[in-house]
Amino acid sequence: MSAKRNIQIIYKEIPQGFPDASKTFEIKKGTIVLEDVVLKSDEVLVRTLYASVDPYMRGRMRDPANKSYFGAIIPGDVMEGGTIFEVIKSNNPNFVTGDVVVGYSKWEEYSVISLDVSDQRQFKIPNAKNSPVPLSYFLGVLGMPGLTAYVGLHKICEPLTPGQTLFVSAASGAVGQVVGQYAKVLGLRVVGSAGDDEKVEYLIKELGFDAAFNYKKHEDFNTILKQTCPDGIDIYFENVGGKMLDAVIQNCNPFARIPMCGMISQYNRLSDQEPIYNLVAAIGKRLRLEGFIVLDESARYGADFTTTFTKLMKEGKIKYKETITNGIECLPDALVGLFEGKNFGKGLVKIADL
Repeated sequence: MSAKRNIQIIYKEIPQGFPDASKTFEIKKGTIVLEDVVLKSDEVLVRTLYASVDPYMRGRMRDPANKSYFGAIIPGDVMEGGTIFEVIKSNNPNFVTGDVVVGYSKWEEYSVISLDVSDQRQFKIPNAKNSPVPLSYFLGVLGMPGLTAYVGLHKICEPLTPGQTLFVSAASGAVGQVVGQYAKVLGLRVVGSAGDDEKVEYLIKELGFDAAFNYKKHEDFNTILKQTCPDGIDIYFENVGGKMLDAVIQNCNPFARIPMCGMISQYNRLSDQEPIYNLVAAIGKRLRLEGFIVLDESARYGADFTTTFTKLMKEGKIKYKETITNGIECLPDALVGLFEGKNFGKGLVKIADL
């Protein structure tokens, strides 16, 4: 029996403002003897293949006394998040050695976790070794971000009327790029914003957006929205919050729908979050602003989403951009880089080959 390397990413302290990779996390080197691992009932020993970095994770790096829909990560614990892993040893009747699973686990190369088939956050990837799409897609377009796009549009925005205008912020991100392409399939006019010219060009030339703009080049969001959405906004898929949301409300048509998926511009603001000045307009315009958590809707929408998006991808109607870095040691920088706009598309770290 030989020891295997098992690097862990330890969450050291609650960040004050923007996380600092070296202060917030510690890369801890260790080993594990796989044959010596004793599993309790329903536990499995897994090898991590991919780890996802997502904006919601910033909300978990908070004071545990502040309650939210997803529990806080405790300083000193191994960081955790969405992962793809391979089962290498099982004491769970529903999972066998060789199963490849999408779920939530620790940021470590090998991990012991308890799996529950009723947990909507996890699912097996069928025939994973011969998957027709990259495994990483199951953390992206065929996973939580894709389902987020589908749920936000169908739960909150119907009727999805062809010809209406949809604006999506963070449009080149994990969720935004799917929102825009799916809305085009449904016949809407689609406008997006992103943080650099390369991303804007990609939205228009590769994904088929009708218009897009680099928000960093426009201090007056109201003016650029009037230019790119001359007939007003019927749907705003909200990913950033702050000044952008304020300007969107000014440009919304009556009965516009705003699914509130995220507000990444505000996540690292501790005491100076940007106010919304135009919210009173939501009354006269009869706007629908609704926050949602995708995990609440997995059971209702999951099957239809998988069928629909698998078909659209086979037909080439949805493409997916990823930023994948290699090596578990890259996880802290990958997560911090997400909040600095360094990723292009869905951010992931590849930890091991299948």
